[in-house]
Amino acid sequence: MYTLPKIERFNQNVLSKYQVYNSVFLTLPFDSIENTGVLLPLFSEVCERGFQNEETPGQIVDAFSKKYLDNCSEERRIDILFRFIQYVERQIVLFDAIEDAAFPIINNLEGHGSLRDMKETAESNDKKGKLKEILETFRMRTVLTAHPTQFYPGSVLGIITDLTEALRKDDLAKIKELLSQLGKTPFIKKEKPTPYDEAVSLTWYLENVFYQTAGEMIQYIQRNIFPSETITNPIFNLGFWPGGDRDGNPFVTTEISLKVAERLRSCILKCYYRDIRDLKRKLTFSKVDELVAEIEIAIYRSAYYAEEGIQISVADFRNKLEQIKQIVVQQHQSLYLEEVDDLINKLNLFGFYFASLDMRQNSKIHDTVIADLYQKRPDLFPKNYLDLDATERVAAASKISTRLDPADFEGDTKSTLESVYAIKTIQSQNGEQGSNRYIISNCESAVNIMETFALIRMCDWQKPQVDVVPLFEIITDLQHAHLVMEKMYTNPEYAQHLQNRGNRQTVMLGFSDGTKDGGYLMANWSIYKAKENITAMSRKYGVEVLFFDGRGGPPARGGGKTNKFYASLGPEIENHEIQLTIQGQTISSNFGTADSCRFNLENLLSAGVSNHLYDTNKNRLSVQEKQILDELSQIGYRKYSDFKQHPKFIPYLEKMSTLHYYSKTNIGSRPSKRGKTDQLDLADLRAIPFVGSWSQIKQNVPGFFGVGSALRHFEQSGLWESLVDLYNTSLFFRTLLENSMMSLAKCFFPLTAYMKNDPEFGEFWQTIFDEFNQTHRLLLKIAHHKELMENYPDGKASIATREKIVVPLLVIQQYALQRINEIRASGQPNENLLGIYEKIVTRSLFGNTNASRNSA
Repeated sequence: MYTLPKIERFNQNVLSKYQVYNSVFLTLPFDSIENTGVLLPLFSEVCERGFQNEETPGQIVDAFSKKYLDNCSEERRIDILFRFIQYVERQIVLFDAIEDAAFPIINNLEGHGSLRDMKETAESNDKKGKLKEILETFRMRTVLTAHPTQFYPGSVLGIITDLTEALRKDDLAKIKELLSQLGKTPFIKKEKPTPYDEAVSLTWYLENVFYQTAGEMIQYIQRNIFPSETITNPIFNLGFWPGGDRDGNPFVTTEISLKVAERLRSCILKCYYRDIRDLKRKLTFSKVDELVAEIEIAIYRSAYYAEEGIQISVADFRNKLEQIKQIVVQQHQSLYLEEVDDLINKLNLFGFYFASLDMRQNSKIHDTVIADLYQKRPDLFPKNYLDLDATERVAAASKISTRLDPADFEGDTKSTLESVYAIKTIQSQNGEQGSNRYIISNCESAVNIMETFALIRMCDWQKPQVDVVPLFEIITDLQHAHLVMEKMYTNPEYAQHLQNRGNRQTVMLGFSDGTKDGGYLMANWSIYKAKENITAMSRKYGVEVLFFDGRGGPPARGGGKTNKFYASLGPEIENHEIQLTIQGQTISSNFGTADSCRFNLENLLSAGVSNHLYDTNKNRLSVQEKQILDELSQIGYRKYSDFKQHPKFIPYLEKMSTLHYYSKTNIGSRPSKRGKTDQLDLADLRAIPFVGSWSQIKQNVPGFFGVGSALRHFEQSGLWESLVDLYNTSLFFRTLLENSMMSLAKCFFPLTAYMKNDPEFGEFWQTIFDEFNQTHRLLLKIAHHKELMENYPDGKASIATREKIVVPLLVIQQYALQRINEIRASGQPNENLLGIYEKIVTRSLFGNTNASRNSA
């Protein structure tokens, strides 16, 4: 049967369904104002006409009020705007559920990038043996983080799950029931979640999505690539940051870390218990049933009576399953063998830890800890330690080893030492994989790494079973990261530590802060070059380096077509393991259902494996191509840096965007900036509110600013064809620009066009708009496109539909920001009215973010 193109499948299964069910949704009587559902489409029309006529958000709202609300009072107008916000929030949920339901129809789960495609392509190229060899060592680690970009509370996520299932069945009665439930369910959390609350929220995805999906993928690999063999390599690993990430979050304590680790262990044991219960109903024959019953009792007691301790070890659990497998094969004709293999594979994947809890702290905190220890325990350090140069400090710190009691200290010193002891405790309860990495964010030097290593060894850990992971973020740190690593590799004590850890060093690279610091082109190219340089340095000293990418949702934070970036890596970048963070919205949008999780995990795995399976020299950038990328990034960097230094840069964010309102949302436990001062310092500002604020005003500056200027330089210099050749031959460069196109596709400058007439910010707004137009023109030119993202028609249509849904929210938010500025500028501001409009801004922020799915 003929398969329709993706855009036609999208139109039939998403757009048409949304129009039908949205019409049903708008007629449901949720509140006392029965005509809200009638007024909302009228408001949307007024908004669209207003933008065409270049009206301000204030003029648009006034026109609507005059025509449809009979020039009602401000109180009545505010009430209507709040109800519009509530309706649009729920329309977005409806669209999310429809897209999730249609995911396996629109996307070919067995197509390019799938496990099936990977296997069959290898077979057709006579490389199945090579594929097996790669899969015996290759690994992929996805790390779930609690960064606050997910605004749906748990009750709404549950409705989305049920609604998705009802939509797949076209069960109209159930859909109407769920839409009614949705209309009455609060979207706003009354209190900020604790780090433990965040962990509990994310364990839902571990239990309900990743556990089954990863298990099925391993089962497929075993049946089709390793038949009659046992896979000893845990290809998929899960990482976890909630409860372990202390960087800028004072609410993460040792108690929380231990509690989260206990929760992770409890969750995986309960998953095993459910599988054992299923097996028990099937394995009812002689000799097997008794073994299953023994496992069932032991796992049950371990999962539900934690105070009694673990009743069975991982080794004993595995041995009993192997015994069952042997009996089933030898005596029962391999009946239900696949189910037994499935549980063995899951045990090999998740052990008793489910996901590894990473510990993370900022190097600046470590500096204060070392200074405090130097003052209180000078016997541990040589004289004038803090005055030594970097080389001398590294050598001195490498010799420090003792046992400090956290109770003897206070503040950051106490909590930092406690976090190391927490790692040891978690390892004793969940196994080494339960927590075995300490990440140093804002890492600038070898001193930062060595002093962290020293802090670990001060906790009575002579041969620590923990990896010290430097996180290089800003441009200057990325540029000398390989030299920092050389100092570590040549230090005898640290080299011995690496040998104890299998001569493997993990290095984390931060896309978010890199882009905030140096702009889109410079950040991405600097990370690429850092990987090449660190790879060369690591190979020189016989160390296998593993790169851990700190990626966010949007292209400005390393998101977008992520799998293409990994497929584009050449032989000069080590790629034995893919490690990346999955943050906020990206967890629910890309991994929130079994289908989307499987699709994205398989694409990532296929991208990494293909780089080993086939000739990667096609991805090798020539000297000339690297020179082009160097020049592009330098021009983009200068343009972005000048823009950041503009005297109106900070005031614009403070007065014209939603930046300050991120701290008012009860969506995450972590503050929106690291510093404690009231004055805005860009260096302390978190990347999420920074990128998210540009997204809220539909300008997406971090995803494109400087790109157009860099491309224009080549156009004016007569070197355009060299760029076109690079675009056509380099998957890295093409993906880089395609992701920037996605950022542009989510811009909507008519929303803020009124700012061009602002006496304070008009010129600044025009600077942004000019760079947008230049980038837009040249990206279309280099790709030979007429429209942005025309090679991804379904993605383009999805973005267009979502952007249309939120137009009322955008107008309401900008109107509220205008009113806030007007009220503040008045001689005697009405504090009550000011608070109401601030609440409108915050509420509209939720829906705008959820609609974008990867806006922050």
